[in-house]
Amino acid sequence: MALITCEKACFAYEGRSIIHNLDLQIERGEYLCIIGENGSGKSTLIKGLLGLLAPVRGKVSYGDGLTRSEIGYLPQRTEVQNDFPASVWEVVTSGCRGRSLFLNAEMRRNAQKSIELLGISGIRNRSFMELSGGQQQRALLARALCATRSLLLLDEPVAGLDPLVTREMYDVISMLHRQQKLTVVMISHDISTALTYADRILHMSQNGVFLGTPDEYRASELGRAFAGGVRNA
Repeated sequence: MALITCEKACFAYEGRSIIHNLDLQIERGEYLCIIGENGSGKSTLIKGLLGLLAPVRGKVSYGDGLTRSEIGYLPQRTEVQNDFPASVWEVVTSGCRGRSLFLNAEMRRNAQKSIELLGISGIRNRSFMELSGGQQQRALLARALCATRSLLLLDEPVAGLDPLVTREMYDVISMLHRQQKLTVVMISHDISTALTYADRILHMSQNGVFLGTPDEYRASELGRAFAGGVRNA
């Protein structure tokens, strides 16, 4: 059953129509990569899936027990986050506070589990500001895990990271998808990575969208134009 369904959804940003008549079902357990040119509406769509932006026409609905407050979200990196005056533990547990202002025993256990899954137990008490970019992203991903048991929305999670840390981050996300059975929706500019990890590709462009498997994408006119000779890693 679909966790999120878009039916003829149209979204506008600052008064300008961005996304037109989008039909999309995000199924439980899948890995969906959203790719496309700048300005094609990828981040606008994420805001729509999160319920932060209402469609001007059509609708977005949640199913299979999912609610808006149970979506784990990792936004794009910004310079502001580098000056966040908190410990890793405080950053991670802030992901639980969408449900309660106070941490109970279960929330603490979930936060510790997320920290262990992301391999950051050794920096649990360090200042977030002192961390490398990769460590910060792991802490923020652990925070997103605290908010969900089913769906992660990731907006360019490796932007600005070096190649080695980028590969490690993709491997961590893949582990969460395969081992923890999380549904993953990720915006990426890396078509090769999308073809390697995704179950389906959503390519957004000014002339419409493509939605299908990696093999279907390679065979499509849009895929041939953008993916070229890219092969799975």
